Amino acid sequence: MLGAHYSGLSNLASPFLAGCGAILMLHRVGKQQNHSGLNGFLSVEEGFLREMLSTLKRSGLIFVSLDEAVDRIKHGHTDERFAAITLDDGYRDNLLNAAPIFKALETPYTIFACTGFADATASLWWEIVAKIIEGQDQLMLPSKDGERRFRCRTSYEKQCTYDVLIDYLIAEVSEAEQRQIVTALASKFEIDEAAYCRNEAMNWDELKLAAQDPLCTIGAHTLNHFALKRLSVEHALSECVQSAEILADHLGEKPRHFAYPYGGDYAVGQRETEIARAAGFASAVTTRHGMLLPEHKSHLFALPRISINGNYQRIHYVKTMLSGFTVPVANRGKRLVTV
Repeated sequence: MLGAHYSGLSNLASPFLAGCGAILMLHRVGKQQNHSGLNGFLSVEEGFLREMLSTLKRSGLIFVSLDEAVDRIKHGHTDERFAAITLDDGYRDNLLNAAPIFKALETPYTIFACTGFADATASLWWEIVAKIIEGQDQLMLPSKDGERRFRCRTSYEKQCTYDVLIDYLIAEVSEAEQRQIVTALASKFEIDEAAYCRNEAMNWDELKLAAQDPLCTIGAHTLNHFALKRLSVEHALSECVQSAEILADHLGEKPRHFAYPYGGDYAVGQRETEIARAAGFASAVTTRHGMLLPEHKSHLFALPRISINGNYQRIHYVKTMLSGFTVPVANRGKRLVTV
């Protein structure tokens, strides 16, 4: 991306690849980025978020709510480039650290809240896994080859261990087995999953406070943060419908938009887009890397996003991605990204 920016290639590509805009995807916004953390890529610093929004606004990009972004696509109002901001999961730092920046810069945003995190009944399991690995020099862990001993003394060894275990948990076992394994590991290392969730995610009072912000839209993100593609149709639909009903009960308004947990190939396919449609949402977003195009009018339940990654907190990276230059590279030459 660095070469594309400084060579001018991204600027040359922009008229052909940038489309009408983008949906930017964030997760956490921290006061200080921990680059050594295994989940550090999910967090950006407050200063970077402020710089990014200010710079993109000065460049002429218009920030709109997700409602307006979808409306523009549906009705063909794509003559000016726009962006919508989204934050997945419902972390407490969205309210404490991000919301004041959005307010100061008058920027609409959407928080996709997992109701199980607000209830502390679902597990932030990938963070539990990271916490365990980061605190140990050696571990006996399950893998696709059976239980294995992993060395975790260096940052590199910890990252390799994390990658192997995450791959095993999302590809080799069911969603139910995944949670059972993580719960067993948490118990072994004396980590209270519910307490951890209560500490990191917004509770219902905090979600209500967030929802009162006129700049904020609350979207749905399932009950338990399961990968829908790995569930039965009935179970997946229930995760969507019930999460919307619970959000409506607590916040007084039914969510109009949905984010698929994980959002990649293994979690979302054509079946899942039909499930999101059947659940009554107006749109659904994936984590597939792509720009918004007028053609997305026919793919409102498979909208791509641009990930604002904590490992690449440089404005020129964001500008290069928003040029559309990286989209064909990431999608085997495809410009229109759906499922």
